[in-house]
Amino acid sequence: MRYLPLTDTDRQTMLGQIGVGSVDDLFVDVPASAQREGTVDLPRHLGEMQVERQLSAMAAKNMTASSVPFFCGAGAYKHHVPATVDHIIQRSEFLTSYTPYQPEITQGTLQYLFEFQTQVSELTGMPVANASMYDGSTATAEAVLMAHRVTRKSRAVLSARLHPHYTAVVENLSEMGGFAVAQNRVGDASKVSEAEDLLALIDDDTSCVVIQNPDFFGNVSDFSALAAAVQERGCLLIAVVPEIVSLGLLKRPGDMGADIVTGEGQSIGNGLNFGGPYVGLFAAKQKHIRQMPGRLCGETVDADGQRGFVLTLSTREQHIRRDKATSNICTNSGLCSLAFTAHMTLLGGKGLRHLAQLNHAHAVQLSQKLSAIEGVELLTPAFFNEFSLRLPTSAAGVVEALAEKGVLGGVPVSRLSPDAGLNDVLVVAATEANTQEDIAAYAAALKEVLA
Repeated sequence: MRYLPLTDTDRQTMLGQIGVGSVDDLFVDVPASAQREGTVDLPRHLGEMQVERQLSAMAAKNMTASSVPFFCGAGAYKHHVPATVDHIIQRSEFLTSYTPYQPEITQGTLQYLFEFQTQVSELTGMPVANASMYDGSTATAEAVLMAHRVTRKSRAVLSARLHPHYTAVVENLSEMGGFAVAQNRVGDASKVSEAEDLLALIDDDTSCVVIQNPDFFGNVSDFSALAAAVQERGCLLIAVVPEIVSLGLLKRPGDMGADIVTGEGQSIGNGLNFGGPYVGLFAAKQKHIRQMPGRLCGETVDADGQRGFVLTLSTREQHIRRDKATSNICTNSGLCSLAFTAHMTLLGGKGLRHLAQLNHAHAVQLSQKLSAIEGVELLTPAFFNEFSLRLPTSAAGVVEALAEKGVLGGVPVSRLSPDAGLNDVLVVAATEANTQEDIAAYAAALKEVLA
C-alpha cells in the first residue's frame, strides 16, 4: 500500500469521532516511565517521489545476499527460486486466498494444501502432515506441547545443538504454560553424538526429547538408536530439520523412528526475505493425528463420486474446539506453503536429489579450501551443506572484517548463543547459489584477514 498522508482536517475529524481532543490523549494509559522524553527528530513530510528516493538510498547501504558472496546459514538459507514460482503464487486466485472455511468454493486452495501435506509427508517419511505452521521454531514449540498432551507429562529435554532461536521459542511457550524444560550443555562443537547426555536428563515426568539433524553446528547423524532408547523410556522423539533440502540426500527422520518431525520450509520456494515470512513443517505418526496442531486437508468424493477436498481436522481455537483447541496458531503460512509446493513440484524427486548433491558438493569444496588456511580447524566431520570452523581469533571480528572485503562469511556462534563459550566458532553454509568464484573469493579474503 502506498503512503497516503492525512490532512489536519482528517485528523481532527477522526479524533472527534472517537471522542478525544488530541493525539496525546490516545496515550494516557501508557506509564510515564515508558514514555520517551522530548521530541523525536524526524524529517518533515516529503512528496512520494522524494520519500522513495530517500528510502532507496537508505536501503542501498545494506549488503544484501544477492550482491556479494554469501555463506550465512544457521536456519535461513539462500537458494535459487525459479521465476515460475513467483508467477504462480502471484496469480490473483492464490495471492488473496485465505482459510478455506467453505470447501465447496475453495477447492483450489484445499487441493494445493493437500499436495503440500503429501510432499511434506514424503520428505519426512511420516504418515501424516498438517497444512503448515508459521515457521520452524513455532512448529517445534507446538510439537513439544503436543508431546505433553500425548504422554500426559509436562517436561521436555532439548538438545544443546538445537538452534538457539528454536530453543528460545520452546522455553517461552513452556514458561507461559507452566511446563519444565531441561537442556544439556554444548561442550565440544565437534562432538557428533550427545545421546548419553540427553538420556541422562530423562525423568518420570519427561514427555519428549528434541533433537536437530543436521544440528546447529552442521553435524549429520543417524539417531535411530536414540529414538528407540527415548521411546523405551516412555517419551516421544521430536526431530527438527531446519534445512529441508538436506532430505534430498539424508535418511528421513521417519525412517529413523521419529515420533514427530518439524522443520523450516524456507529453502524450497521462499527467499530469505530479511527473516520472513517463512513456512513451518509439521508431521507425525498416524496414531497421534488428533493431537496435531493446525489444520489437515483431506481427500474425499462428493455425492456424484467426483474427487474433492475438505478440511478433515481443524482443532484450533478459531474453529469448534475453542478452549480445547490443540493450537493457538490461528492461520497457516498459506502463500509460502504454495511457493513450497510449486517449487517442489518443479523439482520432483530427481531434481531434489540433484539440488541436494550440488549443495553438499559446494560445501565440501568450501570446507577444504577454508580448513587448509593456517589456523583454521574444521569441527564438523560429517555435514550436508553447513559446517563449523574454529578460528584463531574472535569469529565475530572475522565476520566483520570479511564484510569489509565484500564477503558475508557466516554466522558466529556467539551471535546466537553468547553464553556457549564458543566465541571462536563460525558456522558456514554453502548452497547451489554459490559459484566457484564465490568460494575462491571467500578463501582469499579469509586468508588475508587472518594474516
